[in-house]
Amino acid sequence: MIITEILARNARMYGSETALIERAPAEKKRTEITWSTFDDQANRVAQALLTRGIKRDHRVVHLMMNCIEWLPIYFGILRTGAWAVPLNFRFVAKTIRRCTETAEARAMIFGEEFIDRINTIKSELDGTVRLYIFVGPLEKTPDYAEHYEAFLASADPIPPDVPLNLEDEAALYFTSGTTGTPKATLLTHRNLEFACYVENRHHQQTHDDNFLCIPPLYHTGAKMHWFGNFIVGAKAVILKGIEPRWILEAVSEERVTIVWLLVPWALDVLFAIESGELKLKDFNLGQWRLMHIGAQPVPPSLVREWQKCFPHHQYDTNYGLTESTGPGCVHLGMENSHKVGAIGRPGFDWEYRIVDETLSPVAPGTPGELIIKGPGVMREYYKNPEATRETLKEGWLMTGDIAREDEDGFIWLVDRKKDVIITGGENIYPVEIEDFLQEHPKVQDVAVIGLPSLRLGEIATAIVKTKPGQTLDAKEIDAFCETLPRYKRPRRVIFGDVPRNPTGKIEKPQLRKQYAGIAESFKI
Repeated sequence: MIITEILARNARMYGSETALIERAPAEKKRTEITWSTFDDQANRVAQALLTRGIKRDHRVVHLMMNCIEWLPIYFGILRTGAWAVPLNFRFVAKTIRRCTETAEARAMIFGEEFIDRINTIKSELDGTVRLYIFVGPLEKTPDYAEHYEAFLASADPIPPDVPLNLEDEAALYFTSGTTGTPKATLLTHRNLEFACYVENRHHQQTHDDNFLCIPPLYHTGAKMHWFGNFIVGAKAVILKGIEPRWILEAVSEERVTIVWLLVPWALDVLFAIESGELKLKDFNLGQWRLMHIGAQPVPPSLVREWQKCFPHHQYDTNYGLTESTGPGCVHLGMENSHKVGAIGRPGFDWEYRIVDETLSPVAPGTPGELIIKGPGVMREYYKNPEATRETLKEGWLMTGDIAREDEDGFIWLVDRKKDVIITGGENIYPVEIEDFLQEHPKVQDVAVIGLPSLRLGEIATAIVKTKPGQTLDAKEIDAFCETLPRYKRPRRVIFGDVPRNPTGKIEKPQLRKQYAGIAESFKI
């Protein structure tokens, strides 16, 4: 069933029940809408776009921070037969322009946070964009844009007469760009429908569950995890803010049962509890049944500490890519917490192989590239046939991740293929060292990168962020690493911040660029 039809069904079955709740703790605001209102707003968005000339296969850029309007707008775009093009809210103006031009977008719906960026590039955007819709305070509406409330009010909440098929193109999702220029991933309605079934199959959501959504909705991760609730008409909370107190308050006050966290947020929650800043007895958390985590390798030490604080929680690790319609192609499984550290086994209706450079399967235990096949695989990289050919081979999606399979058939993520450090002829996998250093009681976060070396090719360099109130020096790190094989020990330790993108991935290209200058002083 196409996801726009699932929304219509939810409105018929659960019309007066709460669908979405927005919590903005910094503003002390709480808003909610029912399934009926959600459906009506999506219909109004669709009808208003159609009357303004948006047609099937047009593209509509969707550039907004998380808010209660985000999902009705997304579904409204889909109901026109146009492609939704959600953009990363951290994209700078020139990247927004490049993505909009790649999509040849005819319309743009944007929030107040992006006024300055849009103003900077508007003259160039006007080459393709014909319609601008502004979502924000009326008095801040740019003179070239129509205000969202007037836009909604101009249309009736009648389902548009636009037939949709599962094989139709639905959305362009631009990759996070952690390995270069973002690529436009073309997803179909079948891809989106399949994500609903995968998530619900893995986490067994019922109509009584409540999902806390914190990560950005423009990304395939958060939204596709919400899909598991969506398909059974269960409510969700959109939390604007990542403070540990706000997370626990939302779980407590909204009776949340499922939370998907990124690694930095989970660490912050644990630190707040460990320091005494937050006391679990102050919150009603008994209904919270599942904490799942993903978007990057998860340190096993984090999960062990989490299970000490929340021993009754089910736990799952999820692995996926934008190109696989988000998470679920591999997942640990709530029943497999004894395998913490592994990313798991193939998800529902997914296949996998671990292969060498000739695409031949490697022996169990041997690192190779993880490739996957299933109904969630993207159609293509839009307007990028070369990248498509490199990534899609005989129906298999080349993930670019190095993995190994253990004796029980569980998959362990070794590292990104592009992040492997080659030092003195040896391959070093940064994730392995990061997980090891994360065990140090004074380390809050860590990234390991390769920096150039005249003699060794590259050297492993650890960027370490120390826990608040703790002191740590390189000698202590060196001593801690003595149990590692010598070639795996970081040759240099730098103390500083570990930048992460909105989905929690370490910004390693940024770190390599930031510290490239000091590599000359290593003399190794």
